[in-house]
Amino acid sequence: MPARWIRIPGVVCAGYGVASGESGGDPGRGTVAAQLPHFRARGLDLAHCFPGTLNVSIAPRLWTMVRPRHIFPEVRWSSDVPVETFSFSPCRVLAADVQVDGYVYYPHPETKPDHFHPPTVVEIIAPFIEGLSHGSPLELMLDAHEVSVTE
Repeated sequence: MPARWIRIPGVVCAGYGVASGESGGDPGRGTVAAQLPHFRARGLDLAHCFPGTLNVSIAPRLWTMVRPRHIFPEVRWSSDVPVETFSFSPCRVLAADVQVDGYVYYPHPETKPDHFHPPTVVEIIAPFIEGLSHGSPLELMLDAHEVSVTE
């Protein structure tokens, strides 16, 4: 089924810095970098993406994952945390004159140990976009077959 894109305005917001490794002072060596080989082994190669997440507030809208393109249950990406389930849905990020394809990254909260985001924040894994910082406006294009957005 081809994507049916919905376009949502958003603003880059601060995350916890754990996905990128910035909270531990080691950018590029965070949880996403450790998870990428496990996603690739299950059929989703994100090597072209920044090894962290782009956190986008779509408030006051809320989002939920309904039919993700990829679901990876029971991923043991670290011996220090329990197995986690991850879902991914293709998306596009439009910022200034740049458009990149990426994925909505959804660590299932029922299997995630900590660092939860509110349902107004969408985590994206995508190639690095130069010039984005906290507060930067952008637009997300989400697949309405896979992601639900409510006002």
